[in-house]
Amino acid sequence: MRNLGISIYPNHSKVEDDLAYIELAHKYGFTRIFTCLLSMEGDAEKIIEHFKQTIQFSKQLGMEVICDINPRVFSELNISYNDLSFFNALGVDGIRLDLGFTGNEEAQMTFNPYGLKVEINMSNATKYLDNIMSYRPNKEKLIGCHNFYPHRYSGLAYDFFIQCSKKFKDYGLRTAAFVSSSDATYGPWPIMEGLPTLEMHRTLPIEVQAKHLWATNLIDDVIIGNAYASEEELKKLGTLQREKIIFAMEVEEGISDLERKIIFDEPHFYRGDVSDYLIRSTQSRVKYRGHSFPVHHTPNIKRGDIIIESDLYKQYAGELQIALQDMENSGKSNVVGRIREEEVFLLDHLQPWDKFGFEEK
Repeated sequence: MRNLGISIYPNHSKVEDDLAYIELAHKYGFTRIFTCLLSMEGDAEKIIEHFKQTIQFSKQLGMEVICDINPRVFSELNISYNDLSFFNALGVDGIRLDLGFTGNEEAQMTFNPYGLKVEINMSNATKYLDNIMSYRPNKEKLIGCHNFYPHRYSGLAYDFFIQCSKKFKDYGLRTAAFVSSSDATYGPWPIMEGLPTLEMHRTLPIEVQAKHLWATNLIDDVIIGNAYASEEELKKLGTLQREKIIFAMEVEEGISDLERKIIFDEPHFYRGDVSDYLIRSTQSRVKYRGHSFPVHHTPNIKRGDIIIESDLYKQYAGELQIALQDMENSGKSNVVGRIREEEVFLLDHLQPWDKFGFEEK
């Protein structure tokens, strides 16, 4: 199951603002919360009370709360890895280990009597996870989450992200990563130039970041790293199709009602006999055989263009295609629209037999 999450930072916020944000996110289908207890600087008692209020409210809404900690916090609060009663009293569903132990401790923690989840840092390519697994953890309580990166150019490289994420999926573990709001203004640290996991996401629209993470098929939960995202951003994420890519597109002027119906109302899947040049969705040509598809817009084709073949292509008339490369148009292919530029790279994630769709930008 794929989930959406937000982040709150009680060290840096007001209780009433956090509660309003949580309620708004819940309205748009968000089901989990990341919060951060990496520092107890200031009035520790007041900070803990703030945490408890926001966590209790979140739980009333049925939202899952994971709290980020590190070994230093264990020391500051006099907590032992084999006694997680403090976090149970706090009301969280689990703890995320920003920095881990030796592997044995993590495995033991997954058997805690409170049923708390233990979330480990995914943003490393070491044998850390293999080591934990060698100590036979309770896999039902072991999950993973990537880091976020507030400094521009410090986010993960894509290939490294894939390498790290595959380790967790190979063990069948639930995974998470962060996207960045362009409207949010803060995170847990003074420097804040966005809070994505992937550097390539830092300036992309938030919904494109989420589409990409889900398109990798390696990430289950998408969490907004910085606070507070705008209502518009929450709504965009909340209305995303989570199981298949829905490309935002611009429609060419003058397309027919039938072409519009094929684009937006008919189901599409990537035909299994793969071409280097086109993604072919062929059922529309079968369903609408005998209908008229006159030639009306035949410029040279660019990667990301959406094509519906005209009557001049005989048995192909009515077939929908997406261009994978720039091509010369024979004069028979109608270009009916184009995937928005920020999403063209998502074509690389479609595999034969994948389902997909379109929405008008």
